[in-house]
Amino acid sequence: MLNHLRGAMTTVMSPIAARLLRAGVTPDAVTITGTAAVVLAALTLFPTGHLLAGTLVIAVFVLTDSLDGTMARQSGRSSSWGAFLDSTLDRFADAAIFAGLVLYFFGRGDDELAGGLALACLVLGSIVPYARARAEGLGMTAAIGIAERADRLFAVLLGTLLVGSGLPPVVLTVILALLAVASAVTIVQRMTTVRRQAGTRA
Repeated sequence: MLNHLRGAMTTVMSPIAARLLRAGVTPDAVTITGTAAVVLAALTLFPTGHLLAGTLVIAVFVLTDSLDGTMARQSGRSSSWGAFLDSTLDRFADAAIFAGLVLYFFGRGDDELAGGLALACLVLGSIVPYARARAEGLGMTAAIGIAERADRLFAVLLGTLLVGSGLPPVVLTVILALLAVASAVTIVQRMTTVRRQAGTRA
């Protein structure tokens, strides 16, 4: 779902990318600014209970995540460095979103179960991309799983949007529980895939 929205946003972002390039803005600057905005929103708005506002701000920058890539292609500056920077900063953004929820539930939200689930999503969500990156570093593939980054972001932001709009907090608790399970399953899927490839090599 989120990937489809990003595809539409890429079309919308093309003229904006051209204007920013003419103004001298670099793709890396856009990447860093977008990540900083997500981190700031997640760590200030979520912990203070402003779930709706936080979700809206984060969603804008998540959906415009393709802007830096569009700028890089238009300027002919696509590079391994840009891809590395974007992927690395994505980890900061993801961690900040779940960390913000951890702070909220263990603070103003007063829900230890939901806080523990958000923490589980934070930890497991960092292992999912690591498993794939490590597999690729060893010359294998692990592009498999039921909980890719886009899926996890869409689910958690949908949950914060719904609860921020007035639905009971249990809705977000259930979503976090499902995300934690899906992330764990994805890790197992990737480990199993790599184990199979390693066995074939041996």
